[in-house]
Amino acid sequence: MTVRNLPRHLAALSAALWVGGMWAVGYLAVPVLFQALPDRQLAGMLAGKMFTAMAYIGIGCALYLLAYQWHRFGRSVWKQKLFSVTFAMLILLLIGQFAIQPIMANLKAQALPLDVMQSALAAQFKTLHGLASILYLLQSLLGIALVINPHAPKNI
Repeated sequence: MTVRNLPRHLAALSAALWVGGMWAVGYLAVPVLFQALPDRQLAGMLAGKMFTAMAYIGIGCALYLLAYQWHRFGRSVWKQKLFSVTFAMLILLLIGQFAIQPIMANLKAQALPLDVMQSALAAQFKTLHGLASILYLLQSLLGIALVINPHAPKNI
C-alpha cells in the first residue's frame, strides 16, 4: 500500500464500515436485543442509541465517499453510479435520522409513563416505525451495490 493509494483504501474502508455497520446493527444486534431483553422499552432505547451512533458513522463515511468521488471524477461524478448510490443512501439516512426519528422520539415522550406501544399513539408510532424500516432496508440494499461492485476498488 502506498500513500498515493491511501484515499482509495480509505474509501473502501468507509464503505465497508458504513454498510457492514448498518447490517450488523439493524439485522443482528437490534433483533438480538429485542429477543434477549425482557424490557422492550429498554431494548428500544438501546436500539435507538445504536441506530443513532451508526447514523453518525454513516454520515461521516458518506461525506468522505462523496468527496473522494468528487475529487476523482470532477463534474462527471453525477454520471457515476456509485456516486448516485452513495448520495441516495445519505439522503435516506438523513430522512430517517433527522425527520422520522425525532417524531418517533416525541411520540415516545408523549406516551410516558406508558410504553408507546401500549398508548393511544401506538398506531402512529407503528406507521412511522414501518416507514423508517423501509428506508433502512432500501439503504441496506443500496449498500450492497456500494460494497459488492466489481469496480469498487477503482471507482468507489
